[in-house]
Amino acid sequence: MSIRITFPGGRAKALTLSYDDGRDHDRRLVEIFNAHGLKGTFHLNAGMLNTEVKVSLDEIASLYEGHEISCHAFTHPFLERIPRTEVMREVWQDRELLEKYSPYPVTGMSYPYGSSDSAVVEILRSCGIEYCRTTVSTKKFTIPDELLLWHPTCHHRDMLELAPTFLNLRYNMSIFYVWGHSYEFGNVGNWDDMERFADMVAGKDNVWYVTNIELARYIKAFRALVTSTDGRRVYNPSAVTVWIESPNGALPVAPGAIVEL
Repeated sequence: MSIRITFPGGRAKALTLSYDDGRDHDRRLVEIFNAHGLKGTFHLNAGMLNTEVKVSLDEIASLYEGHEISCHAFTHPFLERIPRTEVMREVWQDRELLEKYSPYPVTGMSYPYGSSDSAVVEILRSCGIEYCRTTVSTKKFTIPDELLLWHPTCHHRDMLELAPTFLNLRYNMSIFYVWGHSYEFGNVGNWDDMERFADMVAGKDNVWYVTNIELARYIKAFRALVTSTDGRRVYNPSAVTVWIESPNGALPVAPGAIVEL
């Protein structure tokens, strides 16, 4: 038999939202997410906050409670265009300052300008970054091959068009990953697009509403499962509960547990 994975609780699909730069428009975006039970990840340049148009470091723990605080490099440079030592400094200083105001280690990230190269990827890995999002829209709902080059489904300008397709999908382990900047809603005057999207996708029993880091860690956990040659025993060596299909429905495999099917 073949082991088949589900998202927590037997859910077939996951929705995650990702917003960059920490502009003051994040406050309104968080209100929309909270009202609809959606989860967002907010990628911040710690060296550029505390201005009139940005959120403050003092408020990030309370503002983004229930969501995720994530890195975006300290001063938002093109990382592949600066010395490698400065790439490390940009990532490390961003983590270090954000963690002074965050209640947890900050190990997620998105690339400034969406750009990188292979050396930058390895530097991020050495800095303890667990995933990093690009700006390359796939228009697909697939699991990322490389978490440090995580291509999203789409920018939010395309989310309303793609939402019905996502909601009608019957494939297990489908991921809808939307990214953008909250100030774009203010600039264009289309906050109602996010309200419509939230109304459309919220409250679905078969969708896991999740932050980027929670999803990344779940992906790493299910990839680390150890199975017997006949597929009837599953060992979970990770610290994350993984859900699998069984003849009696979705079955949790707790951290350190061996499950017989």
